[in-house]
Amino acid sequence: MSRRILVTSALPYANGPIHLGHLTEVIQTDIWVRFQKLRGHECYYVCADDAHGTPIMLKARAEGVTPEELIERIGREHRQDFDDFLIGFDNYHSTHSDENREFAALIYQRLDAAGHIASRTIKQAYDPELNMFLPDRYIKGECPRCGAGDQYGDSCEACGATYTPAELKNAVSVVSGATPVEKESLHYFFKLQDFEAMLREWASPEHLQDEVANKLAEWFGDGLREWDISRDAPYFGFQIPGTEDKYFYVWLDAPIGYMASFKSLCEREGINFDDFWAKDSDAELYHFIGKDIIYFHALFWPAMLEGAGFRKPNQICAHGFLTVDGQKMSKSRGTFIMARTYLNHLNPEYLRYYLAAKLGASVHDIDLNLKDFTQRVNSDLVGKLVNIASRCAGFVNKRFDGRLSGQLAAPELFRAFTSVSENIASLYEKREFSRAIREVMALADQANQYIDEQKPWVMAKEAGREGEVQAVCTMGLNLFRVLLIYLKPVLPKLAAAGEDFLNVEPQSWADIGTPLLDHTINPFKPLMTRIDEDKVAAMVEESKETLKAAQPTASQDQPPADSPLAKDPIAAEIEFDDFAKLDLRIARIAKAEHVEGADKLLQLTLDLGGEQRNVFAGIKSAYQPEQLEGKLTVMVANLKPRKMRFGVSEGMVLAAGPGGKDLWILEPHAGAEPGMRVK
Repeated sequence: MSRRILVTSALPYANGPIHLGHLTEVIQTDIWVRFQKLRGHECYYVCADDAHGTPIMLKARAEGVTPEELIERIGREHRQDFDDFLIGFDNYHSTHSDENREFAALIYQRLDAAGHIASRTIKQAYDPELNMFLPDRYIKGECPRCGAGDQYGDSCEACGATYTPAELKNAVSVVSGATPVEKESLHYFFKLQDFEAMLREWASPEHLQDEVANKLAEWFGDGLREWDISRDAPYFGFQIPGTEDKYFYVWLDAPIGYMASFKSLCEREGINFDDFWAKDSDAELYHFIGKDIIYFHALFWPAMLEGAGFRKPNQICAHGFLTVDGQKMSKSRGTFIMARTYLNHLNPEYLRYYLAAKLGASVHDIDLNLKDFTQRVNSDLVGKLVNIASRCAGFVNKRFDGRLSGQLAAPELFRAFTSVSENIASLYEKREFSRAIREVMALADQANQYIDEQKPWVMAKEAGREGEVQAVCTMGLNLFRVLLIYLKPVLPKLAAAGEDFLNVEPQSWADIGTPLLDHTINPFKPLMTRIDEDKVAAMVEESKETLKAAQPTASQDQPPADSPLAKDPIAAEIEFDDFAKLDLRIARIAKAEHVEGADKLLQLTLDLGGEQRNVFAGIKSAYQPEQLEGKLTVMVANLKPRKMRFGVSEGMVLAAGPGGKDLWILEPHAGAEPGMRVK
């Protein structure tokens, strides 16, 4: 039965270029959408540039252009990058649009009329030189808890403490360098707590992955609070109806951009908007997002929709981050790779395939290992898939004028290939792309094995076996065609080239079971070439050069990259007396456990020789709990206990390394005993 499906992916911010992190999400979404269309469903994929906020206003000012001019230019660049990576948006829009302005006002007014909007005067940091209020992330200073310098106005990256900008010591404006002052301002708030009962019921495995549902349970436990949805002028965004100098916070109108983009598509294509967004809609709605914006999409967004009388999503599909060679994308290593830099050197379908081979339905991070990337693409796509066609096409083109035989040489093998179509479809549906790829590549191995066993090159030299050669090669090309359809959501350009070679119309999932017989194919042309390792190296080098001068993309209301305090400064120097205050002790790891709901933490019970401490350590990427128990390590024993979501951490384990799997706890010399001081 045909389904009606609307799909979105998170909106890239319109103040910088697209990078591989963005591409991971849109490629995952595009594969799922292409699969749904291949199955014959009515499916639309919409997205937009997230075009409002302080960073865009400030960057436009720095470039001497209007915000509208900036977002228009960035929008063109984003569209081109996505087009070149074969992302099949049905509509790509902007949040700075008439449709978004109308929906933002409508939703706000409905929430206000229903009593879900409050207002009150608050105190905020204010830049007296630029005459503007400063978001927390636009203030830096010294942490009021540990004294670490160069910390943002809401939390300390050194000790993890949270605080208000007023508590920050020696605070300065990231934008101008001026000392902020406190100033009162009237703000508007969305009463999220009004929807707690609804959200608790909605936040089920039907709508969220288990990991996400668990995270929401934590937030419910902490209690839902009002959400500040207003910002003061000057601000690039939509003015709040009924006010003179208040604007919607960018995170209010950003998800509404999904509705706006779809409305734009509806007006262009004659689609009924209410069929997909009305409260009683039987259409399906899916949002693909990164795990870092779950709070906005799984709490605020469904609450806003419920309060304004619109339908809620069927599912929030969250994914993890992309690492490169086991570590966060790095400017210095050349692994913070922009989409355009990649395209300057490599085929976009290489990346689409590799990411598909890694992606599953969980929120776990995935790694782009550049060496494995080269080897897997060369082995799977060139050595296995395309090799099937190239091994058979020459015989059919040269000896039989491109004509396939009238019957299959091994119908039972063809049935084996087609009988798994629903299993592979189920894996695509559940976003288990890596498992689907494994199934398809196992079939590719079988196809190559069949050709190896039949040896058409040997038959061709023997008199009277022409018919067998034609039948075997016909069989091989039919197996290739089935594999091509299975991989069409991942490799649309290769599939189109394969369809041209096979001389067939664009194939759908329903065509899998019907073989091509007594049919003329076109001359074979190479469908894909191997990755040259030199091109990968050149891409990395270009990334290093590009990023020497490039500005990293700021997220919504993050400091602009060209501000004086947005760099990565060396940590402030300390005196020897400060260092001498550290009490470093030998500790035995008596127990190590996973921390439910935490991606990076392990819970360690440390024995200091008669005293035990509970410590949460961010070393899960490098160690399993069983590897640690019984080991001696070094800890900071006089660190002030810190309350975390998972409990109280009573110290710090020392570790070194670049991160990821390459992270090692410090182990003392032989003969050390728990409780001994390290000098």
